[in-house]
Amino acid sequence: MQSGKYHHWLIDKGSLTARLKKKYADFLVQPVQVMSAKAFLDEASLLKMPVRQKALIREVMLMGNQQALVFAHSVLPASSLRGPWAGLRRLGSQPLGASLFANPQVKRTPLTYKKLSPQHLLYQHATQTMQVKPLYLWARRSVFSLHDARIMVTEVFLPQLLSVIKV
Repeated sequence: MQSGKYHHWLIDKGSLTARLKKKYADFLVQPVQVMSAKAFLDEASLLKMPVRQKALIREVMLMGNQQALVFAHSVLPASSLRGPWAGLRRLGSQPLGASLFANPQVKRTPLTYKKLSPQHLLYQHATQTMQVKPLYLWARRSVFSLHDARIMVTEVFLPQLLSVIKV
């Protein structure tokens, strides 16, 4: 599976938010939806949460040059929204990454990445406002943990990312 031009974005272990803020003076987070819902089966498994349990699902677009560059899908189990992460419930247009990377006690699992086809739900969520849809999209995922609390973040890289940023 060749990730081509997206490879350096997929494997970068640093904060994607910080990287985009550095490139774009007009960087912003545009909320798409925040809802209480069940996580996808693979997400529930990785978060070690019951399949039927609802979580806070947050979907946002990371914007730069007034274009959507990255679609971010976060799963925040109710049990993780207590204690030091209680404020994550009300992030609005604040980047989640800034909160996660600001605390040196937060641990992150190794990044995994995948090519998403048009049949994948995250592909469909990421492209719902696009007029011309790509053949596939690349996404990366990791789980952040602080003590017993876990949060999963999936970042889907949109074609505009490559059209406006030089490697």
